[in-house]
Amino acid sequence: MRTIHEVSELAGISIRTLRYYDKIGLLKPAAHTDSGYRLYDDANLDRLQQILLFRELEFSLADIQDIVGSPDFDRRRALEQQVKLLQLKRKRIDELLKLAEDLMEEEGCNMSFDAFDKSKMREYTHQAKASWGTTSEWQEYENRSKGRSEQDEMDLGMQLMELFVPLGRLAREGADPACAEAQEQVAKIQTFISEHYYPCTDEIFAQLGLSYGAGGEFTRNINAVAGDDAAEFASRAILGLTKGQDT
Repeated sequence: MRTIHEVSELAGISIRTLRYYDKIGLLKPAAHTDSGYRLYDDANLDRLQQILLFRELEFSLADIQDIVGSPDFDRRRALEQQVKLLQLKRKRIDELLKLAEDLMEEEGCNMSFDAFDKSKMREYTHQAKASWGTTSEWQEYENRSKGRSEQDEMDLGMQLMELFVPLGRLAREGADPACAEAQEQVAKIQTFISEHYYPCTDEIFAQLGLSYGAGGEFTRNINAVAGDDAAEFASRAILGLTKGQDT
């Protein structure tokens, strides 16, 4: 058995995240000490690896919970899907790296944009989610996105990223994530997601907030647009907003 502190250090994720996984039923500890401290066994660690692999592939916590909680969940089949998605991701990164290297060496402009194509990965991700059944939020997103072109999706994505810019400024100014301006801005983000993607409940928004500050691709994308520490600041502000709405 391992304590929550040991699992946090082993997996490189925060204790707060592990506690939240317990709260939503995604990763329940195997036991508790007499003092109430969480204890994790090997089966817990195996499940955590599954969760972190799906998170690396940008699956939402709601989708992951739907998959690993499915009565039909098969560890090997899930790993096969993860391997395929990781291979597609590696192929795309290799192509982006090759394009960047070519641009460094060429005097003229390389007009190829093939390396930016995510269609194959999106298609396989959709198939993987569909094979396990999906959440109502994912189904709502699918319904809303049917009539949108890829350019429409890109424009919406950029509009969403722009909403993080004021949070980046607040982070650089050393503001408190609980301040009124920060709370108003994250409320705008929640509303935008609800209007354009799926009903973003406080629970879902709290999950997204954890994703924004987890150091993965969400964090990198937000910080690339809004500046260093914007994603982490947003994560703390969202936690404050959703906690405040629970009381």
